[in-house]
Amino acid sequence: MEPAVLILIVVGFVALIGTIAYLQWQAEKKRQSELAAFAAANGFAFDPGHDSSHDDRFAQFEIFRRGHSRIARNTMTGRTRLFDRDCRIVCGDFRYKVTSSNGKTTQTTTYNFSYLIVHPPWDTPPLLIRPEGFFDKVAGAFGFDDIDFESDEFSRKFYVKSPDKRFAYDVLHPRMMEFLLGEQPPMIDIEDRALCLGGGKKRWSPAEFDRKLEFVRGFCELWPRHLVRDLDHH
Repeated sequence: MEPAVLILIVVGFVALIGTIAYLQWQAEKKRQSELAAFAAANGFAFDPGHDSSHDDRFAQFEIFRRGHSRIARNTMTGRTRLFDRDCRIVCGDFRYKVTSSNGKTTQTTTYNFSYLIVHPPWDTPPLLIRPEGFFDKVAGAFGFDDIDFESDEFSRKFYVKSPDKRFAYDVLHPRMMEFLLGEQPPMIDIEDRALCLGGGKKRWSPAEFDRKLEFVRGFCELWPRHLVRDLDHH
C-alpha cells in the first residue's frame, strides 16, 4: 500500500473516532440539559458531576454493587409527597464496569442505567418485586420458590421475595397486583428504609423519569391504610 494512501486511511480513522466522540459528548450535554429541566420542574437539586460514594451510601441494593469503577451522575435530590407526607428522593444515572479475561485478552464492558430511590417514613421488612426470569423458573423447579399469590398471572410474571410473608401479602393485595400487571415496572427493592426502582439495564429519558415518579406515587398510594396505620404506630 502506498504511504500516501496509508496516511489518508489513518487520518480518516482518527477523524471518525473524533466525530463519534464529539457526537457522544453532544448527546451527554443534551441529556444533562434535559434532566436539569426535569429537576427544576419538580423542585429537585441537580448535580451532573460524578459521585463515587453513591454505591456505599446505598450498598443495601445489589444493583449498585456490581462490577468496578462505579459512579453516579446526573443526580437529582429533593422531596416528593408519599403516604401523605414529604419523603426524600434521589434519582439519576449510574455506571459500572465489568472486566473479564480469557487468559489471553482482557475486555471491559461499561453498563449505564437509571434509578429512583425514595425514603418511606418508616422502616419496613425487606421486599423485592421484579419481573420473573428464566433462572427464577429453573430455581422454582428445584424447590427454591418465591412467594406465590392467588393470582396465577401475577405469580408467573413477578418474582417476589421477603422474609416477612405477611408484609408481602399486605402490600401485594389484588388491586396492587392488578396495578403492577398493568404497569410492568422494573425491579422494586425495599431495604433499610429506602425503596429503589430500577432494572439496572438502561437509562431513562426525562419523560421516563417522570413516568417512574408517577409510578412510585401510584404504588405507595395503594398500600393498605391499615398497614400504614400499623407502621405509623411502631
